[in-house]
Amino acid sequence: MFSKKTSKPLGRIDSLVGSGTKIVGDVAFNGGLRVDGEIKGNVLSTTGEQHSTLVISEHARIEGEISVSHLVINGTVIGPVFSSELLELQAHARVTGDVQYNTIEMHLGAVVQGRLVHQGATSKPIELKLASNKQASGGGSN
Repeated sequence: MFSKKTSKPLGRIDSLVGSGTKIVGDVAFNGGLRVDGEIKGNVLSTTGEQHSTLVISEHARIEGEISVSHLVINGTVIGPVFSSELLELQAHARVTGDVQYNTIEMHLGAVVQGRLVHQGATSKPIELKLASNKQASGGGSN
């Protein structure tokens, strides 16, 4: 009755990769992680059903796959990005790779060089149908 799933990002940061720090290898984390430095490797949340937050600051750089529930990018990412809940691309965000998201917020100035793929609640692809010229012009010939 009182348990409610929230889609808000975590308000706290549990871990920090500081400016001037370079990590070579995969990073697995719980809770919140802020990256001000550089990571060459995959960055993955280990929280499962719980929400995880990754914040990539303006001067940060990640080369590898990212998979988290909440993601805020204001730096550089080279590799595929998977955000199961909320993705925020701030003004200095530079992403080279495909981006899969559920909800996206993109600020003026953010750049994505790759595909943006919406991962909604249903697994069925959305089918678009175009109206034929006959219907658009009010019918066929008289």
